Amino acid sequence: MNLHVPQTEEARTEALSLMGIQNNLCTPKNGDILVASTQDFLTSSFLITRKDTFYDRCAFCLMCSYMGDGSEHIDLPSPAILKPIELWIGKQLFSVLVRPNAKMRVFVNFIVMEKNYSKTGETMCPSDGCVYFRNSELISGQLGKATLGNGNKSGLFSVLLRDYNAYAAASCMNRLAKLSARWIGNHGFSIGIDDVQPGARLTAKKEERVTEGYNKCDKHIDLYNKGKLNLQPGCNAAQTLEAEITGELNKIRELAGSVCLRELHWRNSPLIMSQCGSKGSPINISQMIACVGQQSVGGRRAPNGFIDRSLPHFPRNDKKPAAKGFVANSFYTGLTATEFFFHTMGGREGLVDTAVKTAETGYMSRRLMKALEDLSTHYDGTVRSANSAIVQFLYGDDAMDPVHMEGKDGEPLNLDRLLIKTKATCPANGSPALSVSELSKRVDERLSKYDMQPEAGCSAAFRNSLFNFLEKYISNVKKTRLTLGLSEEKNNDPDLAGLENIALDICGFTARQVEVFLETCIKRYHSKRMEAGAAVGAIGAQSIGEPA
Repeated sequence: MNLHVPQTEEARTEALSLMGIQNNLCTPKNGDILVASTQDFLTSSFLITRKDTFYDRCAFCLMCSYMGDGSEHIDLPSPAILKPIELWIGKQLFSVLVRPNAKMRVFVNFIVMEKNYSKTGETMCPSDGCVYFRNSELISGQLGKATLGNGNKSGLFSVLLRDYNAYAAASCMNRLAKLSARWIGNHGFSIGIDDVQPGARLTAKKEERVTEGYNKCDKHIDLYNKGKLNLQPGCNAAQTLEAEITGELNKIRELAGSVCLRELHWRNSPLIMSQCGSKGSPINISQMIACVGQQSVGGRRAPNGFIDRSLPHFPRNDKKPAAKGFVANSFYTGLTATEFFFHTMGGREGLVDTAVKTAETGYMSRRLMKALEDLSTHYDGTVRSANSAIVQFLYGDDAMDPVHMEGKDGEPLNLDRLLIKTKATCPANGSPALSVSELSKRVDERLSKYDMQPEAGCSAAFRNSLFNFLEKYISNVKKTRLTLGLSEEKNNDPDLAGLENIALDICGFTARQVEVFLETCIKRYHSKRMEAGAAVGAIGAQSIGEPA
């Protein structure tokens, strides 16, 4: 390998601006955040933001000093509990982390659902799974991978990067890393054999599930031997039997796993790691405590390695779960000799796949890069090769830079989040809400201006998505007003002033809010265009090869 050392000040500056970590926090493939929290950082954030975590002034100030090495100016928030003793909660610590003092003009607004969200109640979720930041204050939710990890464009670092700049995101990451590492070092977090020890009730339930599943499998085998098995569409008797048995055995592991997770205490270390997304999954926990489950080789149950049987330990033509790779034991109870052998068969397949895939994808990526390396965007918006042959008239058909895309599925903006941000940073402050007709009129006027036309570089898809979003919002305003017994137009009746204020709080839009929301959306959209001279071919080749 060659080492390229920038010699001149110009070369050093260029290398720093092009390759500096702070300028490469997102992947050019789709705009996902690359540098984010993992493992211990997620675990400590999850534990700090529990509902029942309280700190006195001494402990809270100590943790505030952790995040800035004691040198950063921090405004201490008001305590959550005043009597009989002043207490602060862990969520306030993260509010300080995002915005340490009033001079820092960072107002983060977003809602994210974590893995432990119970699908009900939103911010009043019983398991505290709905993370809600309003003007940089953490209102609800335990922070986990969805908020602090990678792979989510609605997370904290992505929002800081889009709404402010790379420095704001990087400095927040720095504070979080210092706080998490020091907090978990003092608090302690370990895993022991007692964390995966099943209770008597869990063991009894698991045995019951396994016996029940085995009995169902025996019935299917008996019907197969008698030739009375109901065939599945497009399958013969043997294929139908395999499908039925596989379905039953998968149910055993799922049921054993769900029972196992219900029985565990909330302080259980593997459960905490699974819930916050730092390591492992519910399947890993159920395999350690309850049941390892079916081992697959080539997507099927263990094949016959000997004449008419998988191992010499079983009778010929034996189709029972144990003879075909089902592991009823857990890693805690220990595997039998045959179960261990089946487990190694499944493990070997994974190792071979990894080794073969590395070589194949590496060669594929190289060929892609050599084929596309000369493609770049030009000042007229076209994508051309080295000899100026036009490959595409408009990059990606919309000229948008993928690294700046905020929404899911390549949408340029996350309109729901921008609406939350507009309402939080631009409150009504006594201004009257617009009526439905006034709201529609202002939207139509703004969308008919030149910068929203195709000639100005605005795609029809974006214009339609913005229009449809606002139409949906206007219909919600109508429904809310009708539910409250108000007409679509504003009422000047003083008796209805209270209801008008309620309608404004629920989904009202003032003239200033509409203006700020539309201008923000349009300005952001136009700032996301792909720059001329970008090596779009190399980016495309790398993006195809990287996930493989």
